[in-house]
Amino acid sequence: MADSSSPEAALDLQSRNEQFEDAPAEEILRWVTDTFAPDAVLTMSFQHEGVVIAHMLRDIAPATPVFFIDTGYHFPETLAYREELVSRFGLPIQNLTSTMPRPEFIAKYGDDLHQRDPDLCCKINKVEPLQLALRGVRAWINGRRRDQASTRTAMRIVEALKGGMVKVNPLANWTSKDTYAYLTRHDIPTHPLFEQGYTSIGCWPCTRPILAGEDERAGRWAGRGKTECGLHTFLAPADEEAADTSAEPAAPATPPKNTE
Repeated sequence: MADSSSPEAALDLQSRNEQFEDAPAEEILRWVTDTFAPDAVLTMSFQHEGVVIAHMLRDIAPATPVFFIDTGYHFPETLAYREELVSRFGLPIQNLTSTMPRPEFIAKYGDDLHQRDPDLCCKINKVEPLQLALRGVRAWINGRRRDQASTRTAMRIVEALKGGMVKVNPLANWTSKDTYAYLTRHDIPTHPLFEQGYTSIGCWPCTRPILAGEDERAGRWAGRGKTECGLHTFLAPADEEAADTSAEPAAPATPPKNTE
């Protein structure tokens, strides 16, 4: 565990955000892993931003766990892309799955829940597995960017969440061009669906290519009035002044179900 009495653990989020606004993503990742390891994790769905961060962490803190939520509805291209990058870069992927076995899920809800109640489908297959995996985690790294959607424009680089967890968005002020430039510079292949107009890739039943002039995430749950799966909304922000971000977790980290 990180030493909760150390100066680094006593976070002043306002000053950290001011410091990191113009800092390289590598500097932000170095800070979060130095401060919170081994209780820092990266979540990614093998979209390009998560791939960039995972690649950076290979040199900065290669033991940082990388959580991938296998919903059972990913595009085959996503799973093939995952295997290609894991084989090529040796990423420490931990595969998260729902606690409800797929036959039980289909028997209870049918195989079209994503059409009838996408919020519930996301809750069972995405949010609940991550909730379990985040037990004991003190810093959650993810690849969201401010320019991806109007709901993310005010996102800070370091956020305090209720319960003491810190959420870190090292690519918050990047653009899609920045991401693509990094992949190109480091000879990292892009997602196979990227060239087909898929700019934000989730589960296949709820994702389509975007149309000209649409936001990057417009292809997710198109026409359903839904903009987030729930992964980034199930933990409410904490009041920065009241949040005890230096506290030790209440329980040791619980290994995710079905890791690989």
